[in-house]
Amino acid sequence: MGYDFIGDIHGQAGKLDALLRKLGYAPQGVSWVPPQGRQAIFLGDLIDRGQDQVEVVNIVRSMIDAGHARSVMGNHEFNAIGYMTPRLDDPSEFLRGHSAKNVSQHAEFLQQVGLGSSLHLELVKWFKTLPPALDLGGARVVHAWWHQPYVDLVAERLRPGMPMSEDFLRAAYVRGSPEYLAMEGLTKGLEIALPDGHSFVDHGGIERYDVRTKWWHEDARSYRDVAIVGANQRDRVPDCALLDGYPGAPVTGAPVFIGHYWMEGTPHLQSAKVACLDWSAAKAGPLVAYRWDGEQELDSGRFVAAG
Repeated sequence: MGYDFIGDIHGQAGKLDALLRKLGYAPQGVSWVPPQGRQAIFLGDLIDRGQDQVEVVNIVRSMIDAGHARSVMGNHEFNAIGYMTPRLDDPSEFLRGHSAKNVSQHAEFLQQVGLGSSLHLELVKWFKTLPPALDLGGARVVHAWWHQPYVDLVAERLRPGMPMSEDFLRAAYVRGSPEYLAMEGLTKGLEIALPDGHSFVDHGGIERYDVRTKWWHEDARSYRDVAIVGANQRDRVPDCALLDGYPGAPVTGAPVFIGHYWMEGTPHLQSAKVACLDWSAAKAGPLVAYRWDGEQELDSGRFVAAG
């Protein structure tokens, strides 16, 4: 079977419609039917930011129900689950706190579904069924970082096709626990602290002291080598040696498809084994897919973009 890997949608139904048509999918009610012998694989972050979040979830969910698609969990789905799960020690508080920053990041979704509505609760319940990673044999799929120890831990604790258990979910919100580290890594990537005195401003205007990294980098030597920041922030990341024990490493084996990283410009491969499909569709960028037919060395000519 051939797979069409599709990057972060963030509620952009128009871009999803245009991309599916470009890939040769046919509309069928709410759903879309792929060309014979193909299946869509969504990389998570279906929600937040865009104007058509419920429509996007309905499309993806109907395609999954029909056997035409699969999806992994993005950090925005994981955050949505924590945002609505009360803490056991204080039911008036939630696993993901309702701070001003967290409310702002989630506000558009909450407005569209209605906080605490039956629709809201139903969607959060469905988000719990999304696996954090998929190993398709010849290809691997995760929202942010394929780190085998984390993939193995999650595979041991979660049952395929079943919702995330309450025990696992609650453990995943205990800072520093094995479950927390696994879900942070798989859905948010490898982040490292910048040396003292250094920070940058992210795409949301927030000053950050930890930076997302190009964990797949072939020859990582310095913080600037691996930092994922906007071009206007690059000089704020020091060009000094990484600390010993940096866990990033070049990918070997089956290729890995990721989203999450708000890439800009013309879609391109991160390495012969890694393709990021998040090219900022939630802003002015296109929604991007990679049309995969079993190749173990990825081909930059297989990107398809719309919007």
